[in-house]
Amino acid sequence: MTLRLRLTAATLLCLGGFALPGAARADFRSCLAGLGQEAAGRGISPAAFQAATAGIVYDDKVIELSQAQPEFKTPIWDYMAALVDDERVEDGRAAMRQHAAALAEAEARFHVDRYTIAAVWGVESNFGKNLGKMPLIQSLATLACSPNRRAGYFRGELMATLKIIDRGDIAPDRLTGSWAGAFGQTQFMPSTYQRLAVDLDGDGRRDVVDSVADAVGSTANFLRAAKWQNGLPWGYEVRLPRGFSVAAAGRKNKRPIAHWASLGVARVDGRPLSGEGPAGIIAPAGVDGPAFLVTRNFDAIYSYNAAESYGLAIAVLSDRLRGRAGIQTAWPTDDPPLSRAERRTLQSALASRGYDVGEPDGRVGAKTRDAIKDIERQLGWPQTGRPGAKVLEALRRG
Repeated sequence: MTLRLRLTAATLLCLGGFALPGAARADFRSCLAGLGQEAAGRGISPAAFQAATAGIVYDDKVIELSQAQPEFKTPIWDYMAALVDDERVEDGRAAMRQHAAALAEAEARFHVDRYTIAAVWGVESNFGKNLGKMPLIQSLATLACSPNRRAGYFRGELMATLKIIDRGDIAPDRLTGSWAGAFGQTQFMPSTYQRLAVDLDGDGRRDVVDSVADAVGSTANFLRAAKWQNGLPWGYEVRLPRGFSVAAAGRKNKRPIAHWASLGVARVDGRPLSGEGPAGIIAPAGVDGPAFLVTRNFDAIYSYNAAESYGLAIAVLSDRLRGRAGIQTAWPTDDPPLSRAERRTLQSALASRGYDVGEPDGRVGAKTRDAIKDIERQLGWPQTGRPGAKVLEALRRG
């Protein structure tokens, strides 16, 4: 969630429309009482509501995060480098070996290949390592009780969360996640959980937080519902002909593969296009960067979080987990992106020079960007705050 390029559907829904929180904070207890009545009307037991809401407060941090406007736009090459690097591939292969039985069952039951399931798992929570720390009930109650145009949406998500607790699937103290309410190893919104979560491990609970089997099974069920077609590739990297029109590109602009071949589009290694059915072309960095032919299965991935960059990260990670090559074409930049390991090296170098960047964890936030800007200022460079190869090399040279 620290990557600015990525905006979840919930984030997009709630940007804008918030008033100052003072009045809402004063009315929070009254609002909670009303939510309790609504919950009872939806069949949620008073005991479950009381247990879930005991001690929660109006959370100013949630409002702050909901109103934050991105001051830094992540280039696509930085986004991809942070989500699909050798470290994540190695971690993913280890996770797939450890949970091979669960992934195999999810694949067999829902007809979605295990590599794509694992790629969603890796992008969403780094294979269960980063689940988010904000209490869902407190976050959603704050949003539901704030004077914003999406309060009704968050009331619905809160009620869905209360039903999870009332049914006994997941304990309230294990329901933590993003400020907007996404939770679990593959970051479901509560209403999505209600529709599509499954009990793959057979213990009678749909626990996408502490059960890897339930999490990967639920993800497979989501992709099945999104019309994933097993055996159909998501797509592959292609080489565009000179003069290719950007207007012809786009995930939705699907044409027969023969149409693209007739325009001179070829696989990145020069081989002719292959496959059946309609396909589109995406070029996330323009015609001078990597381009990809994408099928309906890419659309299924895209539906998990409506951003082509996000879909591409999952698609490429799934290929890397299979042992295939990653993106072959160079990104159109003279300042190559950094992997997470290189970002940690960059942060350590900044810390050694006295900058407060927090724990060197590879996540580039405001403190790291401010430190980079100061280094750029000293070097007489434009102050971008971007963690690229040039600034890392400058720090290495001292």
